[in-house]
Amino acid sequence: MGIFADLAFYLVIVLILLLVVASAIKILREYERGVVFTLGRFTGVKGPGLFLLLPYVQQMIRVDLRTRVLDVPGQDVISHDNVSVRVSAVIYFRVIEPEKSTIQVEDFMMATSQLAQTTLRSVLGKHDLDEMLAERDKLNNDIQEILDAQTDAWGIKVANVEIKHVDINESMIRAIARQAEAERERRAKIINADGEQQAAAKLLEAAEILAKQPEAMQLRYLGTLNVIASEKSSTILFPFPMEFANFLHAKTDKPPQ
Repeated sequence: MGIFADLAFYLVIVLILLLVVASAIKILREYERGVVFTLGRFTGVKGPGLFLLLPYVQQMIRVDLRTRVLDVPGQDVISHDNVSVRVSAVIYFRVIEPEKSTIQVEDFMMATSQLAQTTLRSVLGKHDLDEMLAERDKLNNDIQEILDAQTDAWGIKVANVEIKHVDINESMIRAIARQAEAERERRAKIINADGEQQAAAKLLEAAEILAKQPEAMQLRYLGTLNVIASEKSSTILFPFPMEFANFLHAKTDKPPQ
């Protein structure tokens, strides 16, 4: 009986040691880091790979370093020109300093989400509706710079910010459509006026050239007659020769002898 009692005792000791060793072994993946606390005090960052921790003396908090996608819910924004819109966005960020994301903030996901919502309303409220629709890249960069600066103390790097939707009410959509139509009509009129101006300049230039040589005008008349004849018109106009007109004009102006 004494031998069996000793074996049982040693077996229990061995099992306890195995459990202690098993609980001390930690394995972290390549994208994970472990923030280690010894008796409640921060003592370092471990990982990736295999390492040992003292059970009940050291505790570890796992932190994922992969890029996270945060969907910012739609926010009601009043633009600088007093237009009510609803804007939603998406943020890409990752943890670059695990100790700060664990020690400096309680829940960095919630903190980043709330900060993104307030920043989105603040930045977009300083711009007009036309800028929201046409200059999204600039607004994305402005929001990213503000978020990146404020989350730096939490060990977070904001990689990108994208505005997804800018929802406008129906009345404003109709007003924008009318504005776009008026802008197209304005451009069409300007293009038409420019064309007429250029055509008038060319006609003036052609008239000056023809005036230098009267025979050229006769050739122009003959060319016009050729065009009329090809159209099979019922009426054909034959141009009066300019030489006859000059001859008659000279005879008329000549004083009697």
